[in-house]
Amino acid sequence: MQDSPIEPIPLSAFNHWAYCPRRCGLIHLDGQFTDNIHTARGNAEHARVDQVSYETSRSGARVEYALPVWSDGLGLIGKCDAVEFWPDGTIYPVEYKHGPKRKWLNDDLQLAAQALCLEEMLGRPVPLGAIFHASSHRRREVAITAELRVLVEQTAMAVRAMLASTRLPPPVNDHRCRECSLHDLCQPEVLASAARRRMELAQLFDPDAP
Repeated sequence: MQDSPIEPIPLSAFNHWAYCPRRCGLIHLDGQFTDNIHTARGNAEHARVDQVSYETSRSGARVEYALPVWSDGLGLIGKCDAVEFWPDGTIYPVEYKHGPKRKWLNDDLQLAAQALCLEEMLGRPVPLGAIFHASSHRRREVAITAELRVLVEQTAMAVRAMLASTRLPPPVNDHRCRECSLHDLCQPEVLASAARRRMELAQLFDPDAP
Protein backbone atom coordinates (compact mmCIF):
# COMPACT_ATOMS: atom_id res chain seq x y z
CA MET A 1 0.00 0.00 0.00
CA GLN A 2 1.47 3.35 -1.07
CA ASP A 3 1.68 6.27 1.32
CA SER A 4 -0.73 9.08 0.48
CA PRO A 5 1.01 12.21 -0.85
CA ILE A 6 1.66 14.94 1.68
CA GLU A 7 -0.41 18.09 1.46
CA PRO A 8 1.80 20.85 0.02
CA ILE A 9 2.55 23.87 2.16
CA PRO A 10 2.00 27.32 0.57
CA LEU A 11 5.22 29.30 0.27
CA SER A 12 3.51 32.25 1.95
CA ALA A 13 3.29 30.15 5.13
CA PHE A 14 7.06 30.46 5.53
CA ASN A 15 6.80 34.22 5.80
CA HIS A 16 3.87 34.02 8.20
CA TRP A 17 5.52 31.39 10.41
CA ALA A 18 8.84 33.22 10.66
CA TYR A 19 7.03 36.41 11.66
CA CYS A 20 4.67 34.71 14.13
CA PRO A 21 3.61 31.03 14.29
CA ARG A 22 0.17 31.98 15.58
CA ARG A 23 -0.38 34.28 12.59
CA CYS A 24 0.55 31.36 10.36
CA GLY A 25 -1.98 29.17 12.13
CA LEU A 26 -4.79 31.72 11.94
CA ILE A 27 -4.29 32.06 8.19
CA HIS A 28 -3.40 28.52 7.09
CA LEU A 29 -5.21 26.48 9.74
CA ASP A 30 -8.31 28.58 10.48
CA GLY A 31 -8.49 30.34 7.09
CA GLN A 32 -8.76 33.80 8.64
CA PHE A 33 -7.28 36.99 7.24
CA THR A 34 -8.02 40.69 7.43
CA ASP A 35 -6.32 43.67 5.82
CA ASN A 36 -4.74 46.66 7.49
CA ILE A 37 -2.84 49.58 5.96
CA HIS A 38 0.34 47.50 5.64
CA THR A 39 -1.31 44.56 3.85
CA ALA A 40 -3.38 46.90 1.65
CA ARG A 41 -0.25 48.70 0.50
CA GLY A 42 1.48 45.39 -0.10
CA ASN A 43 -1.45 44.15 -2.19
CA ALA A 44 -1.44 47.31 -4.29
CA GLU A 45 2.28 47.03 -4.94
CA HIS A 46 1.89 43.36 -5.89
CA ALA A 47 -0.69 44.14 -8.58
CA ARG A 48 1.83 44.01 -11.40
CA VAL A 49 3.68 40.88 -10.35
CA ASP A 50 0.49 38.99 -9.51
CA GLN A 51 -0.34 38.74 -13.22
CA VAL A 52 1.28 35.89 -15.14
CA SER A 53 3.42 37.56 -17.81
CA TYR A 54 6.96 37.96 -19.04
CA GLU A 55 9.24 40.62 -20.46
CA THR A 56 12.84 41.04 -21.52
CA SER A 57 14.78 43.53 -19.41
CA ARG A 58 17.15 46.11 -20.82
CA SER A 59 20.01 44.01 -19.47
CA GLY A 60 18.89 41.00 -21.50
CA ALA A 61 17.23 38.87 -18.82
CA ARG A 62 13.88 37.22 -19.48
CA VAL A 63 11.67 38.07 -16.50
CA GLU A 64 8.77 35.75 -15.63
CA TYR A 65 6.10 37.23 -13.32
CA ALA A 66 3.81 35.22 -11.02
CA LEU A 67 5.68 32.04 -11.92
CA PRO A 68 4.13 28.90 -10.33
CA VAL A 69 6.71 26.82 -8.45
CA TRP A 70 6.68 23.68 -6.32
CA SER A 71 8.87 21.11 -4.59
CA ASP A 72 7.77 17.49 -4.41
CA GLY A 73 10.70 16.71 -2.14
CA LEU A 74 9.77 19.28 0.51
CA GLY A 75 6.05 19.37 -0.23
CA LEU A 76 5.83 23.06 -1.17
CA ILE A 77 3.73 25.01 -3.64
CA GLY A 78 3.30 28.66 -4.55
CA LYS A 79 4.57 31.26 -6.94
CA CYS A 80 7.46 33.66 -7.33
CA ASP A 81 6.69 37.34 -7.80
CA ALA A 82 9.39 37.48 -10.48
CA VAL A 83 12.19 35.23 -11.72
CA GLU A 84 14.96 36.51 -13.96
CA PHE A 85 16.48 34.06 -16.43
CA TRP A 86 19.82 35.41 -17.60
CA PRO A 87 21.61 34.44 -20.85
CA ASP A 88 24.45 32.85 -18.86
CA GLY A 89 22.00 30.42 -17.23
CA THR A 90 21.61 32.31 -13.94
CA ILE A 91 18.21 31.92 -12.26
CA TYR A 92 17.41 34.83 -9.97
CA PRO A 93 14.13 35.02 -7.98
CA VAL A 94 12.91 38.43 -6.82
CA GLU A 95 10.33 38.84 -4.05
CA TYR A 96 8.45 42.14 -3.80
CA LYS A 97 7.78 43.57 -0.33
CA HIS A 98 6.22 46.83 0.80
CA GLY A 99 8.34 47.91 3.74
CA PRO A 100 12.04 48.00 4.63
CA LYS A 101 13.98 45.04 5.95
CA ARG A 102 12.98 44.04 9.47
CA LYS A 103 15.09 42.16 11.97
CA TRP A 104 13.15 38.94 11.28
CA LEU A 105 14.11 36.51 8.53
CA ASN A 106 10.58 36.01 7.22
CA ASP A 107 11.17 37.60 3.80
CA ASP A 108 14.55 35.91 3.33
CA LEU A 109 13.08 32.56 4.35
CA GLN A 110 10.25 32.83 1.82
CA LEU A 111 12.77 33.72 -0.91
CA ALA A 112 14.96 30.75 0.04
CA ALA A 113 11.96 28.41 -0.18
CA GLN A 114 11.30 29.74 -3.69
CA ALA A 115 14.95 29.12 -4.62
CA LEU A 116 14.76 25.50 -3.47
CA CYS A 117 11.63 24.98 -5.55
CA LEU A 118 13.33 26.43 -8.63
CA GLU A 119 16.38 24.23 -8.09
CA GLU A 120 14.27 21.08 -7.94
CA MET A 121 12.14 22.06 -10.93
CA LEU A 122 14.93 23.24 -13.23
CA GLY A 123 17.89 21.17 -12.05
CA ARG A 124 20.17 24.17 -11.69
CA PRO A 125 21.58 25.94 -8.62
CA VAL A 126 19.99 29.15 -7.37
CA PRO A 127 22.61 30.66 -5.05
CA LEU A 128 21.23 34.20 -4.98
CA GLY A 129 17.95 36.10 -5.07
CA ALA A 130 16.70 39.51 -4.05
CA ILE A 131 14.03 41.28 -2.05
CA PHE A 132 12.68 44.38 -3.80
CA HIS A 133 11.63 46.85 -1.10
CA ALA A 134 8.97 49.05 -2.68
CA SER A 135 9.28 51.76 -0.02
CA SER A 136 12.87 52.50 -1.10
CA HIS A 137 12.65 51.15 -4.66
CA ARG A 138 15.83 49.20 -4.02
CA ARG A 139 16.83 45.59 -4.15
CA ARG A 140 18.50 43.77 -1.30
CA GLU A 141 20.41 40.74 -2.52
CA VAL A 142 20.07 37.59 -0.42
CA ALA A 143 22.50 34.67 -0.50
CA ILE A 144 20.70 31.33 -0.32
CA THR A 145 23.06 29.99 2.33
CA ALA A 146 23.30 26.52 3.83
CA GLU A 147 21.77 27.93 7.02
CA LEU A 148 18.75 29.31 5.15
CA ARG A 149 18.29 26.00 3.35
CA VAL A 150 18.23 24.11 6.65
CA LEU A 151 15.81 26.66 8.07
CA VAL A 152 13.47 26.10 5.10
CA GLU A 153 13.42 22.36 5.85
CA GLN A 154 12.89 22.94 9.58
CA THR A 155 10.10 25.44 8.97
CA ALA A 156 8.34 23.08 6.55
CA MET A 157 8.34 20.39 9.24
CA ALA A 158 7.13 22.84 11.92
CA VAL A 159 4.28 24.19 9.79
CA ARG A 160 3.23 20.69 8.76
CA ALA A 161 3.24 19.57 12.41
CA MET A 162 1.10 22.57 13.37
CA LEU A 163 -1.41 21.84 10.60
CA ALA A 164 -1.57 18.16 11.58
CA SER A 165 -2.17 19.03 15.24
CA THR A 166 -5.02 21.44 14.32
CA ARG A 167 -3.96 23.53 17.34
CA LEU A 168 -3.07 27.22 17.14
CA PRO A 169 0.33 28.21 18.58
CA PRO A 170 0.23 30.63 21.53
CA PRO A 171 0.41 34.39 20.85
CA VAL A 172 3.80 36.12 20.98
CA ASN A 173 2.27 39.23 22.60
CA ASP A 174 5.12 41.62 21.80
CA HIS A 175 5.79 44.60 19.52
CA ARG A 176 5.06 42.48 16.41
CA CYS A 177 1.39 42.39 17.40
CA ARG A 178 0.89 46.14 16.98
CA GLU A 179 1.39 45.99 13.19
CA CYS A 180 -0.37 42.67 12.62
CA SER A 181 -3.60 42.75 10.62
CA LEU A 182 -4.90 39.80 12.67
CA HIS A 183 -4.50 41.52 16.05
CA ASP A 184 -8.23 41.73 16.79
CA LEU A 185 -8.77 38.08 15.82
CA CYS A 186 -5.77 36.89 17.80
CA GLN A 187 -6.33 38.96 20.98
CA PRO A 188 -2.77 38.38 22.23
CA GLU A 189 -3.10 40.55 25.33
CA VAL A 190 -6.24 38.75 26.53
CA LEU A 191 -4.79 35.28 25.97
CA ALA A 192 -1.45 36.18 27.53
CA SER A 193 -3.21 37.60 30.59
CA ALA A 194 -5.32 34.46 30.97
CA ALA A 195 -2.23 32.25 30.70
CA ARG A 196 -0.45 34.33 33.33
CA ARG A 197 -3.39 34.01 35.72
CA ARG A 198 -3.43 30.23 35.27
CA MET A 199 0.28 30.09 36.07
CA GLU A 200 -0.15 32.27 39.17
CA LEU A 201 -3.01 30.10 40.42
CA ALA A 202 -0.92 26.96 39.91
CA GLN A 203 1.93 28.48 41.89
CA LEU A 204 -0.37 29.18 44.83
CA PHE A 205 -0.45 25.44 45.50
CA ASP A 206 3.21 24.78 44.65
CA PRO A 207 5.37 24.83 47.79
CA ASP A 208 8.53 25.12 45.67
CA ALA A 209 7.32 28.17 43.70
CA PRO A 210 9.33 31.37 44.32
